[in-house]
Amino acid sequence: MIVDGFNRKHDYLRISLTDNCNLRCFYCMPEEEYAFTPTSKLMQVDEIESIAKIFVSQGVKKIRLTGGEPLVRKDAAEIIMRLSKLPIKLTLTTNATRLHEFIDVINDAGINSINISLDTLQKDRFLLMTKRDQYERVMSNIELMIENNIHVKVNAVVMKGLNDIEINDFIEWTRLKPIHVRFIEFMPFDGNKWNRDRVVTWQEILEVAKNKFDIIPLDREQHDTAKKYQATGHIGTFAVISTMSAPFCGDCNRMRLTADGKMKNCLFSTSETDLLTPFRNSEDIIPMIYQSIRDKKEALGGQFTTDLEKIEISKLENRSMITIGG
Repeated sequence: MIVDGFNRKHDYLRISLTDNCNLRCFYCMPEEEYAFTPTSKLMQVDEIESIAKIFVSQGVKKIRLTGGEPLVRKDAAEIIMRLSKLPIKLTLTTNATRLHEFIDVINDAGINSINISLDTLQKDRFLLMTKRDQYERVMSNIELMIENNIHVKVNAVVMKGLNDIEINDFIEWTRLKPIHVRFIEFMPFDGNKWNRDRVVTWQEILEVAKNKFDIIPLDREQHDTAKKYQATGHIGTFAVISTMSAPFCGDCNRMRLTADGKMKNCLFSTSETDLLTPFRNSEDIIPMIYQSIRDKKEALGGQFTTDLEKIEISKLENRSMITIGG
């Protein structure tokens, strides 16, 4: 079992398949003309499978595939099917634009839960935020997942002056749909124009919700990143991922592997460990994995606290969101 200096057991690995994406959400991708990582520097199919097996041998029980957008990778289906053979729970995070092309693969792989990034329920605002006219396709594919009995979690990054007026629209969506909406506090990453004044906190989101709905708190499971709720009479649920105002670092069990084979022990860690190069040189990477986790900070990569006024964005050290994999 991979354990850090705060006795947190790490059994959940997030693997980014690519830093490429077919949308252009500004809080994730720094600019329209982005220099994506060359294919030769990405982990190849055999490498992803072999490195994943090493993590599983050390106690990993869940793997999530992320991006960029993981389904834009040409060999995504092969990667999904290979990893589905491992004794783990396999899932993925996607923008849903290509899910219709992968429904058979998803079913064959036994994937029964998918996270979908969707920050607005308005077609015109979707185009503004993503710079792509894909809203109807995304909504159609969410319905497709529901029809196939796949649990859908919708991740919505909430920002003041942009989509915060839609909080109750998202919750209303859960009245008749078996979906789990997760509001995410706006987080700082390289090049994403983060500003404390645009953060809508967990407490603020709840206040908006309570103005319209009767809210029932739901039990928190171990390692949950979200504080969960349900509006009375609704089929679905909603939650808040309160990274900025009330982080969940205390029982974090997550490890991240970037598309170019770098291990990050925290979303906000300043350092990363290259696993791909030594793996290609036939070196034993297990000690490197353990050392990375031993170096993990207690909270938020040791970079900032929940006092938003004290965050100096110019001093934060991190990649852009799209190159980490979320």
